[in-house]
Amino acid sequence: MTIRRMDHVSVVVDDIEAAIAFFVELGMELEGRAPIEGPWVDRVNGLDGVRVDIAMMRTPDGHGRLELTKFHTPTAVNAEPENALGNTFGLRSVMFVVDDIDATVAALRAHGAELVGEVAQYQDSYRLCYVRGPQGIIVALAEQLN
Repeated sequence: MTIRRMDHVSVVVDDIEAAIAFFVELGMELEGRAPIEGPWVDRVNGLDGVRVDIAMMRTPDGHGRLELTKFHTPTAVNAEPENALGNTFGLRSVMFVVDDIDATVAALRAHGAELVGEVAQYQDSYRLCYVRGPQGIIVALAEQLN
């Protein structure tokens, strides 16, 4: 058995509108939104009374997707320290290649993003950085130099 594709990465957020605006600013497109609830979603999540809103974001090339999920019930919980760093166990970052890293960071700052460290260059290939986005998720940005 083999994997056919990676479909999406899910991010649980408290303010879905702000998260959508953040990822739209990054260049993603809102593919669709939907309220989700019912016995099947309870069974899948191993939780009772799940009621969520989701927004599916798509990369401009159409190949990558990010699902933003706002839990109404049960209440979402923090599973790690706020502002966890890159060496914390679990999913740490989602990376996007951008045209202009400086302009992207400036635009995302208007949506509350903060640099985790600083913009750094890797050899003659990339300029890279990490920014903290919605709900503390670390978004990695890479600008290809060649």
